[in-house]
Amino acid sequence: MAAIRRSLRDEARFGSEFMGRLKRVAKRIPFAEDLLAAWFCARDPATPRRVRMTLLAAVGYFVLPIDAIPDLLPFLGFTDDAAVLAAAIAAVAGSITPVHREKAKQAMAEL
Repeated sequence: MAAIRRSLRDEARFGSEFMGRLKRVAKRIPFAEDLLAAWFCARDPATPRRVRMTLLAAVGYFVLPIDAIPDLLPFLGFTDDAAVLAAAIAAVAGSITPVHREKAKQAMAEL
């Protein structure tokens, strides 16, 4: 958790790391659009702080090289990332709006 907090302090670097990593793996992970929707929700100033922190922690877990299951393992590598994201989205489900999902869909088309 401390590593996530340190990473989130430099928002510009965190955002570029997130987008860079997502571009590299977006076609291989079925939850890429949900991950982007969580990112757009977390970046929305209208989103409550608790929700933003929950989603940024989940996105941070995706970005950080420290993983419960290494992402290099075929089929299993991203299961822990998906589980963390699913738990975060379930906890804040009503906060991710259709606008966030539409932005995610558009961003996926550009990747």
